[in-house]
Amino acid sequence: MNTVILIRYSEIFLKGANRKYFENALYNNIKQSLSGEEYKLEKYSGRYIVRDFELDKINWFTEQISNVFGVHSLSAAYEVTSNIDDIAEAAILCAKGKGTFRITTNRADKTFPLKSFQVSAEIGGRVLNKYNEMRVDLHNAEQEIFLDMRENGKTLIFGKVIKAVNGMPIGVSGNGLLLLSGGIDSPVACFMMAKRGMSIRALHFASYPYTSEAAKQKVLSLAKILKKYCLNLTVDIVSFTEIQTQIHQKCPENLLIAIMRRFMMRIANILAEKNNCGAIITGESLGQVASQTLESITCTNDVTQLPIFRPLIGFDKEDIIEVARKIGTFQTSILPYEDCCTIFLPKNPVTKPKVEYVSRAEEALDTETLIYNALQNIETVII
Repeated sequence: MNTVILIRYSEIFLKGANRKYFENALYNNIKQSLSGEEYKLEKYSGRYIVRDFELDKINWFTEQISNVFGVHSLSAAYEVTSNIDDIAEAAILCAKGKGTFRITTNRADKTFPLKSFQVSAEIGGRVLNKYNEMRVDLHNAEQEIFLDMRENGKTLIFGKVIKAVNGMPIGVSGNGLLLLSGGIDSPVACFMMAKRGMSIRALHFASYPYTSEAAKQKVLSLAKILKKYCLNLTVDIVSFTEIQTQIHQKCPENLLIAIMRRFMMRIANILAEKNNCGAIITGESLGQVASQTLESITCTNDVTQLPIFRPLIGFDKEDIIEVARKIGTFQTSILPYEDCCTIFLPKNPVTKPKVEYVSRAEEALDTETLIYNALQNIETVII
């Protein structure tokens, strides 16, 4: 009897003739999430099996795999030869010893002499013989024991299904450049796009000395949390101090946010193309702040050639916070270290800026030189 980890996917089943491409991507992502450990990973019949690992590390293995996009669910399972005695022995080990239960059999091996319901009845009877305090309940059982009888003559027996993050494997949907701040929203946007199979690279704007070293470290801490979902994550840190200072000195105060966002998008567009990213990603939510109205978003889009993905556009703040708590970024995001978006905030920002008006205000700036200077001293951090 061997202990293995059974891994399942869901959405990949819908990919038809391209399914093998997605299966291979998921296979490689699982391997990457488990790098540094000894194990074997096998793929067959819409399942993956992890075997030959150190049993005292099983919780670490299951946690790592549960955070791999593309994995629907997983289970620690006993693997035995497909005969009734061995299956019953493993099922008895899975059983809690008291309370109600049911046996659910998936008989992929159609050569096995008993039908699924017959296997369930036989194994259920043996569990009852072993544990006097257990009772069968087919409708509202406190415990369900699963028997997965595979075509290779092996059966997997398990009593718990661990829900994973689901989604699509990282890398199957191209590359995106995320504007990563120290707030709550952008890490959630990262998670949402990575869940759809996009490889993420991050861009952070720093305004030293107006923002502190602690603010930068806060962003890198967020990136470390996100890495467990993204597998790989590189953060480019661009100095935004000169740009913000020039905007503050030479442009109308009420347009500061609109012009600042346009500069960010210009720089993001350049870096995205340089790093083979096909889209820019932001954490914007429609109407949440002055820079996220329809008119402000239109004004921002005006300076980019690449598409801008806004996965949180229809979320309210409670929706975003709920996901942030779930993925583990919320407590870091609320640490009291300001980023560049909170510097030089106007008292009455324009909420419905017009592109023509903003463009005319930007004529007071040497846009090309400011962007050139900002791109000369990029700090790149590989998480």
